[in-house]
Amino acid sequence: MHLDRDVVLLITHSGDYFTIDRVVEAVSKLGAQPFRLDTDKFPIALQLQANLSNSGSNHTLQYNDRSLNTEQVQAVWMRRIWQPDLGKELAPQFQAVCSNESLAVLDGFWDSLREATWVDDLRRISAAENKLRQLRIASEVGLVIPRTLVTNNPQEAREFFHQVKGKMIVKLLRPLSSGMQASSFFMYTSVVKEEDLLDAETLRYCPVMFQEQIPKQQELRAVYVNGNLFVGALDASEYAASTQDWRRETKKILTWQPEQLPDKLIRCLDAFMAKFGLIFGAFDLIKTPSGEYVFLEINPTGEWGMLERDLDYPIALAIASALLSKSPK
Repeated sequence: MHLDRDVVLLITHSGDYFTIDRVVEAVSKLGAQPFRLDTDKFPIALQLQANLSNSGSNHTLQYNDRSLNTEQVQAVWMRRIWQPDLGKELAPQFQAVCSNESLAVLDGFWDSLREATWVDDLRRISAAENKLRQLRIASEVGLVIPRTLVTNNPQEAREFFHQVKGKMIVKLLRPLSSGMQASSFFMYTSVVKEEDLLDAETLRYCPVMFQEQIPKQQELRAVYVNGNLFVGALDASEYAASTQDWRRETKKILTWQPEQLPDKLIRCLDAFMAKFGLIFGAFDLIKTPSGEYVFLEINPTGEWGMLERDLDYPIALAIASALLSKSPK
């Protein structure tokens, strides 16, 4: 299939749907050609080729009967980079090295796209994924953050538990990849009970992030796209008794409502995004019963499909516009 130079490369995986489809549609409406790259299909079903010499370099890929030269790519949407699916025929002792080599080739391929507009730059995404850096920057720009302890010292964890009067939650510092297995206690934000800390010696092997448990009136997902905010709110009373993480609840329970944030808070979010140099980000915030807004975290490649689906927000169009803008904010 022939492609011109106005190509938008969409980096995702084969199990992705709805959000990727909406961005494909929006890019097409704006007159560019979307090219979906399912990273888990490399190297089995997706071919990459890099030719480099002193006279220059050339990078091409072929996927689903479509060929692409990186010189054709105007913009790149960084949604997901997935572990390679190497199938079951490859011997187990070769799986790890082949996976690592495949990811290294992809990393070099991304470098060949450095002149394109990225939403967002991989280095900026990586920097913004660090939750300790997030909390520091959030506090610096005027956002309220929860009291937080990251430690591998069991006694420090027990003391913090009493400092916050037994109202404590635990969460991961980094998201698990698709290929890693973990209990729901580690996958999601969970309440810590005193008995959980009686035998906390395993902290010596893995530091953990503990935070004070913030009382909730609403949980907010605020999707930021190039200066635009799309905010959805959940009534925490619908699920807070059963879980501290709305992602564990069923669609029947969750009812997203549109929400408008105060101007002062919006200015803080603008400053936060500027500090990280991000175009896109999905903020998680809490509105307390007293009306205070508390920053929890930002996911620089976070989910937003439920807000476009339930609230008819034009998030996909905003992302496509940012990708095709010659001078993004």
